[in-house]
Amino acid sequence: MQQQPWWRGAIIYQVYPRSLMDSNGDGVGDIPGIISKLDYIKSLGVDAIWVSPFFKSPMKDFGYDISDYRDVDPLFGNLDDIDRLISEAHNRDIKIIIDQVLSHTSDQHQWFAESRVDKTNAKADWYVWADPSEDGTPPNNWLSIFGGCAWEWEPRRGQYYLHNFLKSQPDLNFHNPQVQAQILEEVEFWLQRGVDGLRLDAINFCFHDKQLRDNPPKPPAERQGRGFSEDNPYAFQRHWYNNTQPENLAFLQRLRALLDNYPGTVSLGEISSEDSLATMAEYTRGGDKLHMTYSFELLTDDFSPEYIRSTVESLEEGIGEGWPCWAIGNHDVARVLSRWGGEHPSPEMAKMLNAMVCSLRGSVCSYQGEELGLTEVDLPLEKLQDPYGITFWPMFKGRDGCRTPMPWTEAAGGGFSTARSQWLPVADEHRQISVASQEKNANSVLNAYRTFTAWRKGLSALKHGDIKFLSCADNVLSFVRRDENDSILCCFNFSSKDTLLEIPQDFDTPLTGHGFSFEVKERKVSLPPYGVCFVARGKGD
Repeated sequence: MQQQPWWRGAIIYQVYPRSLMDSNGDGVGDIPGIISKLDYIKSLGVDAIWVSPFFKSPMKDFGYDISDYRDVDPLFGNLDDIDRLISEAHNRDIKIIIDQVLSHTSDQHQWFAESRVDKTNAKADWYVWADPSEDGTPPNNWLSIFGGCAWEWEPRRGQYYLHNFLKSQPDLNFHNPQVQAQILEEVEFWLQRGVDGLRLDAINFCFHDKQLRDNPPKPPAERQGRGFSEDNPYAFQRHWYNNTQPENLAFLQRLRALLDNYPGTVSLGEISSEDSLATMAEYTRGGDKLHMTYSFELLTDDFSPEYIRSTVESLEEGIGEGWPCWAIGNHDVARVLSRWGGEHPSPEMAKMLNAMVCSLRGSVCSYQGEELGLTEVDLPLEKLQDPYGITFWPMFKGRDGCRTPMPWTEAAGGGFSTARSQWLPVADEHRQISVASQEKNANSVLNAYRTFTAWRKGLSALKHGDIKFLSCADNVLSFVRRDENDSILCCFNFSSKDTLLEIPQDFDTPLTGHGFSFEVKERKVSLPPYGVCFVARGKGD
């Protein structure tokens, strides 16, 4: 069998640095804290760590507003800490993928400080500037994801600048070749330091329509958010012109050429567009752009076998030789167990969901805490830190509920920090299912996660094989993963009731070692609530 690149079928563990582990008692997680938990992360059986932004930043958007691409914010540590993290991770055979926020910077970046002064300075064209309309209003109707107009007036220049996110996050002008060249230099700084890959934030937002055409309205029935609240006016438009422009493809080819100079490195793009599945396919086809992409399609409230099947099949139809990466949770959306499991979700559901997403064709991003079955935390307004949630309160409470610190122990502070208070509180309900308590419970979500990932490593069909969905009973997702070595039937009970399934006749070898119990009798499988089964095709057919 041809040797596959390490990232194909990899499980990538997303670390949100603020919330993993605080090493110095200031109430905020940091890089040394991540290093101290590398043995734990290794025990999860993952292949890589995606580290959310740690760069120098005023933290208006918690690091996604970068003021210096080449330095570490003192809140998290320093460059020596990053070098040590890379080295220590590599010593444990774990890859390091870092977040790169290329489409915009902080308004405190030195480039923007120069650009905003006048229209003639050396960086005057490094950001997206536009004259006002005749009546002084913004140049078009584009909206910010974080609420309101996407244009902010700058009196020093007498122009508006574009911000697709916060007004403190001005968009870079990628139509300027100097900007593209400089951004590639910023990326190469980290490649030279030894990182194994880049998670590319909002990568389809790099280019805007040069004609600044208005976005058309979207009918009310179609205003369904993908990574943003449906109460947000952003959902009222078809975002045809403020992102996902054709010029981005040539830039991605330049980025890929740079990565190809560093063998073994990988790019993972975050996609949020009007047709994210089509954009995912477009950005990964041909082997000359991104290695893989993920979108918000499985990060919504939609939860059914039919929805997941139609989402994956739609992508498979267009992706060709491209490669997807699936995620059911991250730092931008409510915890999956609350989103899909309701007010009192079952730990068995958490086990099933982790196994399900790790069995789809593609790589996987697993957000810290999913291995514990953490739920969304309901925080009062006075505890919120996220400007997105503060703006849209109370209809939308923002992203803080999925960002609360990891519960390592049942002690006050959850073993996360020695500080009297943390940047966000450790939830009482999380301390009850801490790492320490779950490690002592053989039937815990944590131990189920470890058992499953260890078992999955030995099955190339689950990591690299193709996928074919089968018609099945209601509330059951069923598909076959197949390569030249094996064909494996994978079934997942999405309901809280026992389910009896009839399986294809040629699948007759129940697989064990994955941690799930099921019974096969006379071509029927009995699945318990949120049960899982894996059955191999007989070798003699």
